[in-house]
Amino acid sequence: MPKPSQIKERMEVKGSDGKHVGTVLEIERGRLKLASGGMEHDIDIAMVDAVENDAVRLRSTAEQAVRTWH
Repeated sequence: MPKPSQIKERMEVKGSDGKHVGTVLEIERGRLKLASGGMEHDIDIAMVDAVENDAVRLRSTAEQAVRTWH
């Protein structure tokens, strides 16, 4: 798992399938807060697999990551 300090505001968050999940707003109390679809959501920082090319890649697909939001 990457260090939280590698994750910066406005980074794109992608699922393991490369699909867009959201945009980083901040990290707070072990949660990654992000903007997606005009709303704010959060996910556990443990879901982050890597930080590469100014994007955060999750361990799960985009569909799996947003499933609990709807």
